[in-house]
Amino acid sequence: MSSRRGNDDIPSVTLALSGHKAEITPDSYVEGAYQLVVDGTPQSHVNMDDPSELFFEYIQRMGHVIDLIGDPGEPITAVHLGAGALTLPRYVEATRPGSRQQVVEIESDLVDLVRSALPWSKRAQIRVRHGDAREVLGKLPPGLHGTVDLVVIDIFSGARTPAHVTSREFYALAAPLLSPRGVMVVNVADGPGSAFAKSQAATLRSVLPNVIAMAEAQVLKGRRFGNFVFVAAPNPIDTDWLPRLLAGGPHPAKVIDGAELDAFANAGTVVTDATATASPLPERTIFQLKR
Repeated sequence: MSSRRGNDDIPSVTLALSGHKAEITPDSYVEGAYQLVVDGTPQSHVNMDDPSELFFEYIQRMGHVIDLIGDPGEPITAVHLGAGALTLPRYVEATRPGSRQQVVEIESDLVDLVRSALPWSKRAQIRVRHGDAREVLGKLPPGLHGTVDLVVIDIFSGARTPAHVTSREFYALAAPLLSPRGVMVVNVADGPGSAFAKSQAATLRSVLPNVIAMAEAQVLKGRRFGNFVFVAAPNPIDTDWLPRLLAGGPHPAKVIDGAELDAFANAGTVVTDATATASPLPERTIFQLKR
């Protein structure tokens, strides 16, 4: 789907569950690229001509992690919690053909919109499961446990992550999927002070012993709103990953692990179902589009 559409022909739908408006708009600068906007917030960017091109900074950081799993180009098994426009499943298929992927999305009409306006390759082994991520985790085939190389958690309702997918109990449902080399990659959005991100670091570390964090340096220091990418694993994360993740950018970039990650996590508290809250709402000027 490389042809552009006029503003009067933008594919859109009002999502039945959340009531948010979802629309797919053409990228003004990149031919063949499109953006999924939900409730005024850009949530996904897809280059239909080259799905291996990643646009958003945090998605690029996630892509770098995916690149370091196993051998380059090797097919992997992946579970994506939160679909968006399937940016990362498309990326995995483009860079690791033959990968087996499952995508979980609660907004079925969002999937229908994306499938119609931005169809993915028929060759891709991508299965979409409809439902709440937490509920679907409990229903995945037992044979998946211990076999998944990549679990991506990128769940948003509008501009916020719902509370029930931020707790220790939630992460404990996802962790058993991971293979010995598997990694859980989590997108966390937070603002000045980073209180929410610090508690997410503490929570992830209470479930999986090995955690690193990536972000733009000023975001990691809690000086402005932005996205943190956490990588958590049952086994030690290869130390060769750290300089390679830094070199991959986008720049300026910072990766923290070891004592620095411990200090970051220790400044937060472990989130349980009883204490969980949704992620902070960003100011409209940060992520949301002007109308």
